[in-house]
Amino acid sequence: MLRTLVLILAGGDSPALSVLMAERTAAAVSFAGKFRIIDFVLSNCVNSGIYNVGVLTQYRPRSLHVHLGVGRPWDLDRAQGGMRLLHPSPTREGSGWQRGTADAVRYNRDFIEDQAVDNVLLLAGDHIYKMDYRPLLQLHKERKADVTLAVHSVSPHEVHRYGIVSVDLAGNVSSFEEKPRRSISSLASMGIYVFRKEFLLELLANNDDADFGRGLLPKIIGKVNAYAYNFQGYWADVGTVQSYFEANTALLAETPALDLYDPEWVLHTTSAQQPAADIDAEARVENSLLSDGCRIQGHVTRAIISPGVFVSPGAVVRDSIILSNAWIGPGAVVDHCIIDEDAQIGSDTLLGEGEDNTSNKQAPDWLNTGLTLVGTRADLPSGLKIGRNVVIRPRTGQQAFQALGKVIPSGTTVG
Repeated sequence: MLRTLVLILAGGDSPALSVLMAERTAAAVSFAGKFRIIDFVLSNCVNSGIYNVGVLTQYRPRSLHVHLGVGRPWDLDRAQGGMRLLHPSPTREGSGWQRGTADAVRYNRDFIEDQAVDNVLLLAGDHIYKMDYRPLLQLHKERKADVTLAVHSVSPHEVHRYGIVSVDLAGNVSSFEEKPRRSISSLASMGIYVFRKEFLLELLANNDDADFGRGLLPKIIGKVNAYAYNFQGYWADVGTVQSYFEANTALLAETPALDLYDPEWVLHTTSAQQPAADIDAEARVENSLLSDGCRIQGHVTRAIISPGVFVSPGAVVRDSIILSNAWIGPGAVVDHCIIDEDAQIGSDTLLGEGEDNTSNKQAPDWLNTGLTLVGTRADLPSGLKIGRNVVIRPRTGQQAFQALGKVIPSGTTVG
């Protein structure tokens, strides 16, 4: 295999994830109970035999840094290669915060130059998929490409969410259009690019575009040796609340498209260091994923339960995602919700109550999915009735609800 440096772009802000992004970057958001989103791309690297990895961070990186540590769960704590965390800092030339994906890579040009590699593999840190990168790298080598893009077919109704690529019969990329309103092509760029090292360095030196998708790639496609690698497996961009919710709950299907239990492709993560899940004799659990350390004494149906979650007696959780160490009080009902880490739901509080689906139009919380979101460390008092499309911001205390009364209508933001 070609000598390869992997750079994982994990520093961006994703406003469409609402309060889930308030205190962390997207790559550090929990997924499938025990994992973080970045675990998937890191596991892809080591399962593909690639152990030279740089993680580019910027936006609220603390949670991500704590999770990654020195890379031991992924066998990346190595003297040669291994994992390096690359965070921006001011320089004498005045450079500081990175403006986009290309700018983040440009900021680390000296790091790239020092690597004895042939190619640089750029990966998005906020996508869910399992992929062996070796066939992609092999195609890049055989075609003697300057850049090779991984692409995936998407619904024609969703082309506005992606960079859309047009490809000829020989696999040459003929055009790249970032988030078009409509397109005759439905091949989406996966945010996975293999660049010939010297070509990438030259490209970054001679252009000041901030992003690959919005700037550099549309500019160079048609002028350089660019090829497409069509990936046929499962892939999900979980950059919105709805796509995040759907990708998680799709794991509850009888035969989910994403297999978490494949012994040939182990998904590595930092251990929660928790005991086994505890299910009380009076509890009822149906079609749900339970993680280490959770304690279930109520009823859980079609839910993703993360480590350390406590569901009290008489509580009901359905069609929801509950993140680590959240506490659901006695008699509470949580319906179509995402409850963030360490949140407290008071006894007899009803979340996602009623049929009213009034949209939340308060910036930046725009929400019209019918889901209700509770931010990290929010503390909800007892006896509330909270509608749908409600956003409760992180660390909101009980006093914030005093002036609002016991009924929080759909479409409200609290905190």
